[in-house]
Amino acid sequence: QLQLVESGGGLVQPGGSLRLSCTASGFTLDYYAIGWFRQAPGKEREGVSCISSSGGSTDYADSVKGRFTISRDHAKNTIYLQMNGLKPEDTAVYYCAAALGSWFGLAAYEYDDWGQGTQVTVSS
Repeated sequence: QLQLVESGGGLVQPGGSLRLSCTASGFTLDYYAIGWFRQAPGKEREGVSCISSSGGSTDYADSVKGRFTISRDHAKNTIYLQMNGLKPEDTAVYYCAAALGSWFGLAAYEYDDWGQGTQVTVSS
């Protein structure tokens, strides 16, 4: 089974930046679309960004457009989420998820494999 591992979370001040990473050991992610999702306490899980298996297509939630950038490095088997201009409302546990094939999008039910999550806290 594909095991995803997120890293890069932490505490940052408003306006700051973080880069999250998502990788898998023992599996190539080349054939998977990858999505980033987040869930804050008391709130529903929200799709943040996604990237196609080729890396040629991306999508973002309106709340993060212009601030977050998703990318993938096939050589490193890693997908990144660069987060700039962070706001307190970005505070959440961030998860990466994988969907095998050419489909990609922000519908969580389409993703089969999930990581354990990494905490992002934006606070002064």
